[in-house]
Amino acid sequence: MTWLIVRVRGTIHARHDIDDTLRHLHLTRPNHATVVPENPTVKGMLSTVQGYVTWGEADPATVDALLSARGRTVDGKPIESATERPALAKAVHTNGIGAADRLKPLFRLKAPKGGWRSTKKPFARGGALGYRGAAINDLVRRMI
Repeated sequence: MTWLIVRVRGTIHARHDIDDTLRHLHLTRPNHATVVPENPTVKGMLSTVQGYVTWGEADPATVDALLSARGRTVDGKPIESATERPALAKAVHTNGIGAADRLKPLFRLKAPKGGWRSTKKPFARGGALGYRGAAINDLVRRMI
């Protein structure tokens, strides 16, 4: 099981530990996304930065769409081989983006079509921040 994490806000006036945690997650700018494995270490990191990101369970179809539209190799080139992309998408969905050594650890996305909801409120209260479960897949499809 993997989590798909999208950075929503910038780090102006953010504490140093929040900025450092976002850097460790490879989320250096707003609208960047990454796929990470679900484990206690990442869960602790997400609790630290929950006021700056949104996350949820990644769907295999969404991971495949991300790789085809926004996936880049370490050289900065797009993934062109249609034959290797399904196997790569399966590996990323199973173990996170770190499982594929030849991929960049982040996806540079556009702002979502229709815009963000409030970037200061949690998802449960009508905002864009925090845990959103399977709804993260709809958000990322609007951002591709």
